[in-house]
Amino acid sequence: MRIPRTILKAIETYNRYRSPEAIAEIISYNNDVLTVRFKGSFCYTCGINDWIEDLKYVLEDHGVEAEIVEIIEESENTRLASFRIKSIMQHYDLVK
Repeated sequence: MRIPRTILKAIETYNRYRSPEAIAEIISYNNDVLTVRFKGSFCYTCGINDWIEDLKYVLEDHGVEAEIVEIIEESENTRLASFRIKSIMQHYDLVK
């Protein structure tokens, strides 16, 4: 799976500031759809989906225009979400 470096950096930034309450892990990136597993205790007063929406904003801060396609509830401490990557504003290198 080849993932744009810009997306990897956005995930790294997300985890730096939101861990341990939420940790994002890339599951797949195919045909401009990014699938991410979120694990953690979350802050339920904030709303669990807010933690997922936060990644959208972190991606935007890194020059990646994305929209949330689907949020799937897996368990109390895990969520799976898919994002459609519309564009990447910055130059990036693909990495494995």
